[in-house]
Amino acid sequence: MNDHVRPGFATEVDFHLPKGYVDASGTLHRHGVMRLATAADEILPLRDPRVQQNEAYLIVIVLARVLTRLGTLTDIDTSTIEGLYASDLAYLQQLYERLNAPGELDGDEAAPAGRSMHGMSASGGA
Repeated sequence: MNDHVRPGFATEVDFHLPKGYVDASGTLHRHGVMRLATAADEILPLRDPRVQQNEAYLIVIVLARVLTRLGTLTDIDTSTIEGLYASDLAYLQQLYERLNAPGELDGDEAAPAGRSMHGMSASGGA
């Protein structure tokens, strides 16, 4: 089995939030890192009762799993994602879709325009 990452294959991306997350102490966090999602990142949250009650919550859990850093914060959880401004949540959702879209990293043809790759929407639509 070949476990090495090929040269030029990015597994994480840096980002800057449009507005930023303000933590309990008033510190603004705008720069962060998102990693590629695994199958478990998309499958396991489907068992969560919050997702079963409200499908729109799926993106909250998934983002909490794939964000590895937000400013000085390294322990990102659902309450962190819930505290984001709506424009920042939309920005991260779009970044997630681009980063995890088939073909995005290896040059294959991407999915049709206007179609969500993962069916996750902050507004609750699929």
